[in-house]
Amino acid sequence: MIQEIIISLKDINRENYMKKVLTIDKLEKTYIKRNKKIIILENVNYSFYNNKLYTISGKSGAGKTTLINVLGLIDSKIKGTIKIGDTNIKNLKDKELANIRANEIGFVFQSFYLNPLLTAKENIMLPMYINKVSKEDASKKAIELLKLVDLEERENHYPKELSGGEQQRVAIARALANDPQIILADEPTGSLDPENEENIMNLLKEISKHNKCVIVVTHSKAVKEYADIKLEIKNKKIEEINDEK
Repeated sequence: MIQEIIISLKDINRENYMKKVLTIDKLEKTYIKRNKKIIILENVNYSFYNNKLYTISGKSGAGKTTLINVLGLIDSKIKGTIKIGDTNIKNLKDKELANIRANEIGFVFQSFYLNPLLTAKENIMLPMYINKVSKEDASKKAIELLKLVDLEERENHYPKELSGGEQQRVAIARALANDPQIILADEPTGSLDPENEENIMNLLKEISKHNKCVIVVTHSKAVKEYADIKLEIKNKKIEEINDEK
């Protein structure tokens, strides 16, 4: 399967130089609970680059899901700065934030979140419909993406007719529908067996090499081994993990 994916990815525009695609500067995220200020993330500074796969780990409650929501602009009520490319999101309106989420960021979740009433192909077409891509063009690209994830023979299957691994591959294809530069994957292998975990991570790794920044939140030691850069949320900050220490 991976060889077929590599062949398909040859058609994706690839830049062979590094560039920042996502930057956070002096990020702080807090909540108010019972009239008390709870700091989840504090003075976080980090830059993410294209052609890299990052993993983010940390203890339960460390702020991994909070961070992924912030990076994905799902939660924009923060202090500090977030830049997608050269765009500072601080003063953007809701419509502008939604436009960046739709075009610059693809999401992959542990529970897949496929629409059960739509086929695999239709699930992939959905983000393109939202972006007002024509039905003909959306259908053509959905088929290309199904080939990319080695599921072209499942285009008319509904989620309940697919295995967990197949559903996640459809979810990854859907995340790529609008050709985003950033893929955020929150525990993408958490519901999968080791074989499917390996398949999904090989796929995400290969995708990252083609001008994409892939950020994976995970508890799995096996998943971390696919990372170009391993990150950990510790003491409310992001730290790079150096395995040589």
